[in-house]
Amino acid sequence: MARMGGTLVGARLVGARLGLLVAALCLAPTGAVAQGATDFYRGKQIRLISGHPVGGDYDLGARFLAKHLSRHIPGQPAIVVQNMPAAASVVAANFVYNQAPRDGTVIGSFSRNFASQALMGQLNIEADPRRFNWLGGYSLPSRVCVNWHTAPVQTVEDLFSRELIIAGGGATSSLSIVPTVLNHVLGTKFRVVEGYKGIRDAALAIERGEVQGVCMSYAQFNDYQHLIREGKLRILLHAEEASVPGMPPEVPSIYKFAKTDDQRLFLRFVFSSAEFGRPYVFPPEVSPERVALMRQAFADVAKDPQMLDEAEKANIDMTYIVPARLEELIENLYRTPPNLIDAVRKLVPNLQ
Repeated sequence: MARMGGTLVGARLVGARLGLLVAALCLAPTGAVAQGATDFYRGKQIRLISGHPVGGDYDLGARFLAKHLSRHIPGQPAIVVQNMPAAASVVAANFVYNQAPRDGTVIGSFSRNFASQALMGQLNIEADPRRFNWLGGYSLPSRVCVNWHTAPVQTVEDLFSRELIIAGGGATSSLSIVPTVLNHVLGTKFRVVEGYKGIRDAALAIERGEVQGVCMSYAQFNDYQHLIREGKLRILLHAEEASVPGMPPEVPSIYKFAKTDDQRLFLRFVFSSAEFGRPYVFPPEVSPERVALMRQAFADVAKDPQMLDEAEKANIDMTYIVPARLEELIENLYRTPPNLIDAVRKLVPNLQ
């Protein structure tokens, strides 16, 4: 009986050990995947494809992000920025969508207007914005219209009865898009003089009296804040529906002057792109584990004291936009009625 009892006890111990081994084997794949997700990037290189030329806002933001992102990714891979600026970043978006590896080693960055352009049927776009894995965005730019202090237009209300001569940069430039849309939708009286390449050209033209103002990103006025403080440049309006951090509270949103739902829908389709900031994506079909890992790294960068300190000193806007918000913006754009998209297409055929 003692031997039999010993045999039974031994058998039970062996059975228990076998059960633990089977359980461990069943759990092994999940553990291996989790471990693989965190170890995958060790010793690897990530390419960050920037769809814009060297030296511009998107490029500087991408390089700044690359500098700080690596230490928040397990394995701390090297991150190399590759510029692919052809076709106003569409080539970069198409490459990430169609050709980039699906293993999480390529991050894409392209125009914040890309989703709107896709909906408008721009012929060279091959990517469906809904299929990208949106990782997050940085920067919350605001489009503003400013004028010189001697201009007859003093307030937004004056724009509906008096002409304001402003610098334009061509049909696809935000310098021209903002006033063109506001004239069409709300009935403002901007007169756009084309041929100016950017803020430096426009600022010189304003000071020389060639034009009376300009509409562009608020960040472009960083070197001209002294003129704003001195009251020589007046900010008439901003083109975002929500309040803008850092914007003087007395500056009105142009949505305040929209009187119908159609006007608001039109403005949202054209101007909500600012909320994409500088967006970053993975290609379609990257594993959920690596998408989650990279999204966490993007969120961690946004709270990094070293990054925030350097961003403030370098005057780089690193306001973080969560991926869920980017996905929501995409969904909202795809709910826009076709007739309204047709109207936008006729007025601003190439949003950039």
